[in-house]
Amino acid sequence: MDFTRRETLALGAGAAAMALLPMHAVAQAAADAEMVGNPDDFLAGATAGTGDLTLNAPEIAENGNTVPVSIDAPGAVEVRVYALGNPTPGVATFRFGPLAGSRVASTRIRLAGTQDVQAIAKMADGSYVTAMKTVKVTIGGCGG
Repeated sequence: MDFTRRETLALGAGAAAMALLPMHAVAQAAADAEMVGNPDDFLAGATAGTGDLTLNAPEIAENGNTVPVSIDAPGAVEVRVYALGNPTPGVATFRFGPLAGSRVASTRIRLAGTQDVQAIAKMADGSYVTAMKTVKVTIGGCGG
């Protein structure tokens, strides 16, 4: 199979572009992770009340590396989840568009030890609501 000089240059440029695309995705993911921050940054001086936000997390987690957490936030446009005892407390951000049928999300988070997990939801009217749950992380599954 013989390639012309133009075809060779086009293939090389295409390969270079494909190689750089994943790097952009990794950089974007890192920027999104930095946006989670801490609760005070998200609230920006506002106070969060209690309301229509449900945070589900186990009372006891035998493995702090994969703790299942789910939220149900009818009327929310954004929900952030924080593990307040972790060195970096922000662990997840969920954004819901206006056409979202339900505002439910779940993930698994890593907890450094027994601590409070907090969810803060920004509602469509601009108010904030919060829910908190204490998760006891046992050491080696021994209940310690």
